[in-house]
Amino acid sequence: MSTNNWESRSMGAFTLRYKPYTLELRHVFTVASFSRNTTPGLLLELEYEGLVGYGEASMPPYLGESQESVIQFLRKIDLSRFKSPFETADILHAIDEVDLKNTAAKASIDIALHDLLGKLMGQPFYKIWGLNPSLIPPTSFTIGIDTEDMIRKKLAEAEQFDILKVKLGLETDRMIIETIRSVTDVPLCADVNQGWKNKEEALEMAHWLSDQNVVFLEQPMPKEMIDANAWLTERSPIPTIADEACQRLVDVPKLQGVYSGINIKLMKCTGMREAKKMAELARALELKVMLGCMTETSCAISAAAQLGPLVDWADLDGALLIANDVYEGMAVVDGRCILPDRPGIGLRNI
Repeated sequence: MSTNNWESRSMGAFTLRYKPYTLELRHVFTVASFSRNTTPGLLLELEYEGLVGYGEASMPPYLGESQESVIQFLRKIDLSRFKSPFETADILHAIDEVDLKNTAAKASIDIALHDLLGKLMGQPFYKIWGLNPSLIPPTSFTIGIDTEDMIRKKLAEAEQFDILKVKLGLETDRMIIETIRSVTDVPLCADVNQGWKNKEEALEMAHWLSDQNVVFLEQPMPKEMIDANAWLTERSPIPTIADEACQRLVDVPKLQGVYSGINIKLMKCTGMREAKKMAELARALELKVMLGCMTETSCAISAAAQLGPLVDWADLDGALLIANDVYEGMAVVDGRCILPDRPGIGLRNI
């Protein structure tokens, strides 16, 4: 990739390059609390001995990061004391110590480091982890909150998918589901994005949605309503999944008994290394595992997909929702996630 407009820094054995990149969405994206048609992002490259690992940060504004904050964080990074990318644990620990937050910024380096390691070893990362890519669940495709006509248009674009993710949390919830059910009977995942505020009404909706072949509820009520979410989980006919309530590894044990499972996203948890630990801990705690994403290029999506065989549900449609992807990586064929047999996270530049 051209280095034009990239900020570049040499640090001992490593060279770090990055630049802002704005993702353009194919449709206006609406959830319970906001609408947008772009997502601020950042592309990153980490070079070592002539090999380049690719990384990415995606920063939906509600998460509190921006292109400016990510760049400021990356300017604090100094890798000069590390001799090799194989010092992975030490490198990522040092980066995590720079600041308490900035998880998307941290994820961009984590992804690039894993891509670089895979290229040094000559293997895709799912093989390094000993995972079988045929076990990745079919990915859902997201239908945002919209009008009946736009929902029907989006459904026409989603014909290849065997499962759909539906954004809920407003007074239009029943209309959205009924519109979808007038077109297709495929299973649905319902992402409420903390939109429901009353546990009794949430339970009533859970029963109604269960009858509509909705397979789980993602973040039904605000994360602060711990007791109400636990009450709903105990009574709901379908599983509840923590999203906003589940950011990093330290959160996972606290969610046992409050939700049925967790949604892991690289941009929330600092990248692939911690995401894998979260999936393994959730399994040990008998929690279901969902693998999600932001609107991202094929870089972060392909990185997340390396973990796909470890999860119950995949929601890896982020690159399909944008109009200006810059990479070719994980492909979606008939709703299935197909990982390329290429080293690292398997990217090619478009």
